[in-house]
Amino acid sequence: MWALFDILLLLGIVFLAWRALADADLFRGVMQFIGLGLLVAVAWVRLRAPDVALAEAAVGSGLTGALLLAALARGERRQARTAQTASSPEQPNPAQTGAGAVSPKREHLYRAFAAAVGWLIFGLAAWAVWPLPSASDGLALEARTRLSESGVSNPVTAALLNYRGYDTLLEVAVLLLAIVGVWSLRRADVAVADSAARPLFDSLLRWLLPLLMVGAGYLLWIGSFAPGGAFQAGALLGGGLVLGRLAGWGQRKTPAAHYWRAGLALGLLAFAGVAALVMKHTGGLLQYPAGQAGPWILAIEAAATLSIGLTLGALFAGGRPSNEPISAEPQESPDHE
Repeated sequence: MWALFDILLLLGIVFLAWRALADADLFRGVMQFIGLGLLVAVAWVRLRAPDVALAEAAVGSGLTGALLLAALARGERRQARTAQTASSPEQPNPAQTGAGAVSPKREHLYRAFAAAVGWLIFGLAAWAVWPLPSASDGLALEARTRLSESGVSNPVTAALLNYRGYDTLLEVAVLLLAIVGVWSLRRADVAVADSAARPLFDSLLRWLLPLLMVGAGYLLWIGSFAPGGAFQAGALLGGGLVLGRLAGWGQRKTPAAHYWRAGLALGLLAFAGVAALVMKHTGGLLQYPAGQAGPWILAIEAAATLSIGLTLGALFAGGRPSNEPISAEPQESPDHE
């Protein structure tokens, strides 16, 4: 029974991955990508990795899908403005002049090159994995043996924040670097939404957002002994920010940029601060004092949850916040400053 389910699941993943890349309709391709993320989350559950499944469902499918939909909508708005400008008598139409157009032959070359690179990467990965032994104890036995010393009872949290905490520290730094790159490019545009025209959605958010916050706190708390933790909790907070932005709540009051910066940097600063403090006492990077690992890990995860949630929400916004009055016309480039 389960073998048949796994075969159908694998076929569904391959089919949706192919259709998400090959579909000519961009909106349909994005929806297929979201469905692909949900199937991949189910596959991780079947592989007994619920922590990864939660992250995949929240980030790989939910927030990434929202980002793609937002990019698609922004591209359509930009194309509409370009077409409107090009149709004016004083300016030529780019479609007629051929400006920016790609010939079918060159497009096929681009596709062939992308396919060749993809197959090359697949071949290199297969060549690296094939010689590996079919079964290996690895470090699993050693990690479980010393789990009681890690400060948590969940082996995934122990690996992320104790056994290889420096790796997670760098991952938090990469998230901060990503939002720095986005903010350096443009200013966020806030969609003007009329809540009175969508009372059901607005009422739903008033019930849903508190539940998301409680769920985030729950995932943060149980991360020490069950699947959960800072990334999953932060993904829920980020999802709440995305929903609030879709409702147009940002047009009513935009937080000052320095508040955003403080929240975004909090996770990395707390992580680095804990690393410096424990190094002073133990002499090792993120080597916690005996019997004190639990509180340090909880403090790191609490700060990282807030930063991850704000980072994901800010990535969806697509730019740095503005303290200027928000107009009905979205900002599209930093030149408008």
